[in-house]
Amino acid sequence: MPWLIWRQHRTEVCVLGLLVGMFGVALLVLGAQAHDLFPGGPARCAGEARVSEACTASFRRLDDEYGFVENLLAAFYVAPVVIGAFLGAPLLARELEDGTWQLAWTQAVPRMRWLTAKLVALAGVTVALTGMFTAVLTWFRQPFDAWEGRFQYDAFDLQGLVPVAYALFAFGAATAAGAILRRSLPAFGVAFGAFLGARMLVALLARPAYATPLTATAPVPVRGSKDQAQPPGFADWVIEHGYADATGRRLSSTEYYELEDAAERAGTDLDQFLHARGVQQFEVYHPADRFWTFQLIETALFVAVAAVLIGVVVRRVRRRVI
Repeated sequence: MPWLIWRQHRTEVCVLGLLVGMFGVALLVLGAQAHDLFPGGPARCAGEARVSEACTASFRRLDDEYGFVENLLAAFYVAPVVIGAFLGAPLLARELEDGTWQLAWTQAVPRMRWLTAKLVALAGVTVALTGMFTAVLTWFRQPFDAWEGRFQYDAFDLQGLVPVAYALFAFGAATAAGAILRRSLPAFGVAFGAFLGARMLVALLARPAYATPLTATAPVPVRGSKDQAQPPGFADWVIEHGYADATGRRLSSTEYYELEDAAERAGTDLDQFLHARGVQQFEVYHPADRFWTFQLIETALFVAVAAVLIGVVVRRVRRRVI
């Protein structure tokens, strides 16, 4: 079985291995140069961009020389779906397209053992390739994380455990689509669309609700005032911010602009005008130390859905609903 699986899927494995290797080497070279900008390591400068002159200079050079690379990393959001779907789409679809399933299922190896061997082998390759790619990418992003934190969308989705979970989800979606559609390319397209849709829904709606966010409030500061806001740290994830009145009721944008116009008509400094009326600033946020908790929750979510999709495939093969 291992030799047969390798022979059937060696093209996909070799192509993906080559791409991951090429991107990995490029990130290692660029990452080494970016890390060299921080003599004591990027972790030493975490949160010190406005405090330490040396760290400020290092972060400025990082943005000037490697900021474009960070922007290009947005293209790597699709790496998990490419890896997972590229391996999962032909797993059953190719057998159904070519009609070889009729021969495979009449040999000495039972069809469920045949399916299990293929699922375990290709899912293992999916995890290995995605894990290696994520490890290099996480190391590359360390200087940027020291500046921005790891809760930003362009960091959270590319690090930790979630990329592997995304890849397994794409693998399961592509395999299930291949079993139903009986074609590899349409199965890849379905998996790609399902992957993007699920990622957007989870990131925008589910992820902020993984835990109850914290709220920081303080009066609008004015010169000479002892009331100073205690904002979230640079690495915390701020999901909402704005103004509230003296009773704590949050002001709408229309109400805030009305106060701004009133201050302008009165010829008064806006901050002093708001402070005199007891207006407060508020920020709703998740603290940085929830990063791994959120990673585990999202990983469990996508792995669970992947398991359900694989269960659909197993059921169809077991009942020969092909």
